[in-house]
Amino acid sequence: MSLQTATASTAVEEALDDLLARLSPAEKCSLVVGADMWRTRAVPRIGLESVVMSDGPVGVRSPYDDAPSAMLPAPSALAATWDVDVARQVGRLFAAEARRHGVHMVLAPQVNLQRTPVGGRHFECYSEDPHLTAQVAVGVVTAAQDDGVAMCVKHYVANDSETDRTRYLARVDPRTLRELYLAPFERLVEAGAWSVMGAYSGVDDGTTAAPALEHRPLLTGVLKDEWGFDGLVVSDWVATRSVAPAVRGGLDLQMPGPDGAWGDGLAAALAAGDVTETELDDKVRRLLRLAHRVGRLALPGTDAATPADAATPAAPAVGSPFAVPEARETFLRELAARSAVVLRDTAGLLPLPGAETREPLRVALLGAAAVDPFFQGGGSSFVVPDRLSYPAEALAAALPHGSRVETVAGSRALRNPPALDPARCTDPPGDAGVRIEVLDAAGAVRRRETRAAWDGWLTDLGPDDATVRLTTRIATPEPGRHEIGVGTVGVHRVVLDGAEISASDVVATEDVILASQHNHPVAVTAAVEGPTAELVAELQVVHPVGYDRFVRAQLVHRRPGPSAEDELVAAEQAARAADVAVVVVGTTHEVESEGFDRTDLALPGNQDELVRRVVAANPRTVVVVNAGAPVLLPWLDQVPTVLWGWLAGQEAGAALADVLTGVTEPSGRLPWTLPARGEDVPVPHAVPVDGVVDYAEQLDVGYRAWERRRAAHDGTGESAGPAPAAPFGHGLGWTTWDYEEAALVAPAAVPDDGEPGLRVHVRLRNTGTRPGREVVQVYVEPPPGTTDVDPDRPVRWLAGFAVVDAGPGATAVAVVEVPARTFRSWGPDGWATPGGTYRLRVGRSVQDLRHEIPVHVTSGTPAGR
Repeated sequence: MSLQTATASTAVEEALDDLLARLSPAEKCSLVVGADMWRTRAVPRIGLESVVMSDGPVGVRSPYDDAPSAMLPAPSALAATWDVDVARQVGRLFAAEARRHGVHMVLAPQVNLQRTPVGGRHFECYSEDPHLTAQVAVGVVTAAQDDGVAMCVKHYVANDSETDRTRYLARVDPRTLRELYLAPFERLVEAGAWSVMGAYSGVDDGTTAAPALEHRPLLTGVLKDEWGFDGLVVSDWVATRSVAPAVRGGLDLQMPGPDGAWGDGLAAALAAGDVTETELDDKVRRLLRLAHRVGRLALPGTDAATPADAATPAAPAVGSPFAVPEARETFLRELAARSAVVLRDTAGLLPLPGAETREPLRVALLGAAAVDPFFQGGGSSFVVPDRLSYPAEALAAALPHGSRVETVAGSRALRNPPALDPARCTDPPGDAGVRIEVLDAAGAVRRRETRAAWDGWLTDLGPDDATVRLTTRIATPEPGRHEIGVGTVGVHRVVLDGAEISASDVVATEDVILASQHNHPVAVTAAVEGPTAELVAELQVVHPVGYDRFVRAQLVHRRPGPSAEDELVAAEQAARAADVAVVVVGTTHEVESEGFDRTDLALPGNQDELVRRVVAANPRTVVVVNAGAPVLLPWLDQVPTVLWGWLAGQEAGAALADVLTGVTEPSGRLPWTLPARGEDVPVPHAVPVDGVVDYAEQLDVGYRAWERRRAAHDGTGESAGPAPAAPFGHGLGWTTWDYEEAALVAPAAVPDDGEPGLRVHVRLRNTGTRPGREVVQVYVEPPPGTTDVDPDRPVRWLAGFAVVDAGPGATAVAVVEVPARTFRSWGPDGWATPGGTYRLRVGRSVQDLRHEIPVHVTSGTPAGR
């Protein structure tokens, strides 16, 4: 820390002392509880304004309205670039978007590890590796904070699955916690993160078993005392379930408010002596410090040039590259294209001819995800996008003049039928729309209206509103069976043409929010025939603790039409007639979402069958996978070209067109392992047993487990164990590379004080005919024989990486930093560096290693962290 920085910090803390002395105990209690869903309380007399928060993993959602936002690709897609400079640009975009929406703290990034591929929020996380996760997250967080916007890093800690997430205990041994799950948080604290979010779940580290917000050894002992975190610990929404235990555990701010455990009980606990004012002062100080950092609290006598002073909320920071929509769109388009991963390319089908060529092309664009792409995952990360770019339109514009793009869905991926068309609906008097009646607890109608369009939600409800009744008559003139129904939550009764088709007396509570059931409830349907059908739904008004009242009713209708077989045949015919077939397959909002985990890794519906038929009809087939988390690709070896396209955000269509026509190289590399079979997955499920998720695999998470299996079989003459479909770090791009040389440019011995680490130079040549971008990866292997002493130490693990660009035939030098912490391990006495000669392995993935460098490491216990 420089003398100037130290002086400024001292002035800030002295000013905070003065403010704390001016606050009453009642004011202090109110400050550590949210004022509403998204804001902290203001205290005008001391110059404190509210700090506004909002969700953010794939964009900054406008907290109080449906104003549109920039929709980024899924965080896993950002990690697939392996590019810290791109991560910094994403951080600046987050800051610009926060200011556009008057937000001061964004609830992102999520740095939990992708422990199991079935985890529901897998797409929101960066990687199965802690180093890659940390590097990307540090880039995002520091850049946003440089522009005066706080990022709230979540979820601390070991909140890596969704099943029973508010109740389970993650049983994790101390070594696994330190080396894997705490590691990204530690790096972010070192980088100066301003806020951390506590988790819903709990942790059992072998000494203490407690909810995350009450786990004093981890939340206070490690985060605050050991690491020196001076920021704000925020609860996940409605996660606070106690007063004194959470206060002593280390929680600083309960969100939302003003009710909840602290809103209802903190002042009484303070008066009773269960909570001390000293404990409260530390939390208030942290809140005031954060408010100062984001420009919501001016402190007399401190340096006025705080980061947030450069701009006010709702305006971009000075110098922001994302002040205009065109800049956002251009960046998001390139990010989505760069993140795409070439899994397989054996026939040279891509790039397709672009608009600059004269020969027209006939393309069959096939798949339910080609017609209706899955742009973003479900849950709290949802944003209303500024715009959406669709594949058919973008590809047609990118191909040579006169080209034809024939789009055929060909497959079905959704369980629920499509949404009911409001144009088919009339209320009982015959007016267009859906009749809405709001009833009180006695059944009396409090108000009545007809809405021409029903979007599935009713939220303008008051404390005396108990039930909502929806009534509509649906036009069904097409001959044949019409499938009609409702997806809802809570107590309800649904009647179709006088017959009850669904009923429940289960009262919905905050669990419907926390489990995301309210976002996409499974619809109960029945079949009708005839010119009209009458639908009546009586629905409970849901009032979760900490949230506004609402009614959720997803009205659905599947009309008579072609069978699934007919649709597959139509796709086959289109493929057979095309010069090239592009099939887009993937997951849906019913599969990847906050609030629930997947039960398997299969593509939903009949998408696998579509791929098989299209490849048989036209061997010139490209498959694009529209998913954020791994799915099984049983046809992978049968398709000449396969791309992983992610949940690509608002510019998905344009980015795909750029990739297919060679405008942008798909230079992504997998940030996780793609399994070939579900039974081979090291951690196949996320279901608690007796309330416990046991991290029994310890350090063998993701590629580490796959590599241990390979090592166990090497030299035995047997199969090398189950192989993944694609290993961690894999990606081909549109060119080829020769790794000519790898060498250390720092001393080949690592001291035991944790610094300065190593620097590896890798010279490589682009041996293809197109410009390319390469991700150089360095892995470390422990000294021979040390695994006999420490059998839990991984076979190899990621040590560093770097991105380089080069034209055809050109050379480039990648500079890869390998921190000294890479060699340490956690034991009963803390961090230690086992000595010996390690091997640095340099290559293109964890299984494609081209060079080896020996490194002697001095045994010892590093100083500090």
